[in-house]
Amino acid sequence: MARIVQKFGGTSVANTDRIKAVALRVKAEVDSGNQVAVVLSAMSGETNKLVEYVTSISKLYDAREYDAIVATGEQVTIGLLAIALQDLGVSARSWLGWQVPIHTDGVHGKARIERVETDEMNVRLELGEVCVVAGFQGIGPDNRITTLGRGGSDTSAVALAAALNADRCDIYTDVDGVYTTDPRITPKARKLEKISYEEMLEMASVGAKVLQTRSVELAMKQKVRVQVRSSYNDEPGTLVVDEDEIVEQELVSGIAYSRDEAKITLVAVPDQPGSAAAIFGPLADNGINVDMIVQNISQDNHATDMTFTLPIADLDRAVATLEGNRDVLQYRELRSDKDVTKLSVIGVGMRSHAGVAQRMFTALADKGINIQVISTSEIKVSVLIAEEYTELAVRALHTAYGLDSD
Repeated sequence: MARIVQKFGGTSVANTDRIKAVALRVKAEVDSGNQVAVVLSAMSGETNKLVEYVTSISKLYDAREYDAIVATGEQVTIGLLAIALQDLGVSARSWLGWQVPIHTDGVHGKARIERVETDEMNVRLELGEVCVVAGFQGIGPDNRITTLGRGGSDTSAVALAAALNADRCDIYTDVDGVYTTDPRITPKARKLEKISYEEMLEMASVGAKVLQTRSVELAMKQKVRVQVRSSYNDEPGTLVVDEDEIVEQELVSGIAYSRDEAKITLVAVPDQPGSAAAIFGPLADNGINVDMIVQNISQDNHATDMTFTLPIADLDRAVATLEGNRDVLQYRELRSDKDVTKLSVIGVGMRSHAGVAQRMFTALADKGINIQVISTSEIKVSVLIAEEYTELAVRALHTAYGLDSD
């Protein structure tokens, strides 16, 4: 007997027919003799609809009431799945976040899970009951409903799996696993049997939308084995596991890209101590996350150019912040560009192999693709390129690192 946590996203529970299909999947796991807890998202599009209700009433809404409203989407799906399971003869009940309870901090709209109490749920699971849990939500220190932010149901599932000491957490999605790159761009992309937590975290952070970043961080911290599976077939998925579980590490596991990037260049910034802090301090104060940063070499020891990337959604706010501080920053010109893509090569095998970056640069040069910004980590090399070359660059790198399927 194994203990399994299954998580189904919004498209998997988009209507009652799909909820019935989910019930059949859950029943199959129960019939195999396993204890099962299920975490659900709201029906596809439902959370957006609830958010629109809130913003149509007030742009400056009370975040506590916002959470009380948007958390109701999951209440519908867990109740419907519990009924569908009961109709199949499977013992089941629904659990809202506060009923488990899933304790969070008090940051409404993007709360973080602090602990999960599972005493009662453990009893129910031992009795053979399926526990159907609302994802995306918990209860704050003031006993108010909290939500975890978009994609929070993945985090709910991993946190529950950790608290229950589950053998595995299965995340059911629109895709049947983690691929070496986007199959829509590269038909030769291969599904990975296993990928390490670190690689998955890097892929999630630079554009791969298979798993939410916070859920991967939590899985790595708590050593929860996660499997990415398709909601629409029974094929084995991709296991996200500790690096030690992967016998032979590939040099590169995947190519990820993100079109949700923008670039800002501040021309002729004074080349003196404190200039960088004066630029990035106000951005941080306004909640703007900066990613890749490049400072040009000063030619005259007086002025230099500073280039950095940030989420495209934050571009207008960043420009307004920098222009508002122009007298302090003393730059000559601000240039911004939305038509860029961040392209990343990821693999734990990089730790023990030289020449990974050189191969990337050569492959892009052979296709006439100019690199605007470069950043590296222990298992990742990222570059910024013009958006128009995204697909060509992804295919070129996929081939260059030998990732194409036979």
